[in-house]
Amino acid sequence: MAKRRNSLAEAEAERPWHSLPGEQVVEELAGNREKGLSEQEAGRRLRLHGPNRLPQPRRTPGWLRFLRQFNNILIFVLLASAAGALFTGDRVDAAVIFGVVFINALIGFFQEGKAEDALDSIRNLLSLSATVLRDGKRISIPAEELVPGDIVFLQSGDKVPADLRLLEVRNLRVDESALTGESEPAEKS
Repeated sequence: MAKRRNSLAEAEAERPWHSLPGEQVVEELAGNREKGLSEQEAGRRLRLHGPNRLPQPRRTPGWLRFLRQFNNILIFVLLASAAGALFTGDRVDAAVIFGVVFINALIGFFQEGKAEDALDSIRNLLSLSATVLRDGKRISIPAEELVPGDIVFLQSGDKVPADLRLLEVRNLRVDESALTGESEPAEKS
């Protein structure tokens, strides 16, 4: 049964929704533009497709994060020079170089750990909500609960909570600077 569910979700995901007329998309996904999805149907689709969120990246184990600090051409040169110093009998220089490499690895390890924690905090802060049409009523839901076929309403200043097919727009301009680097909002139709 789970295999069949996944194949249905995959088949739906492969459809070229962006190139179909808006009314056809509504008919095939929502069925009713005035009422939207029912709560029951939205729940079924949420179970079928899963939550509307990007997969969490795997956290790198600490030991691997530490070892990656040594994967750098300059570190290899320093380690080779420390080995050369040991080979020539200059133990003090070798110890200093090994110490510098180790301290550098520790600093990089802790900085990378702090950066991962900061990204996790930002991800948790950016929980969006969306206004959708369900059972004929406009309601606000967490963006993670959006499903294919939801009719979403956007207002000035809203963040777009998912990939959307536009049905009706009036002077829609989207700030795509994070994606394209353009400083001016792009008009959408």
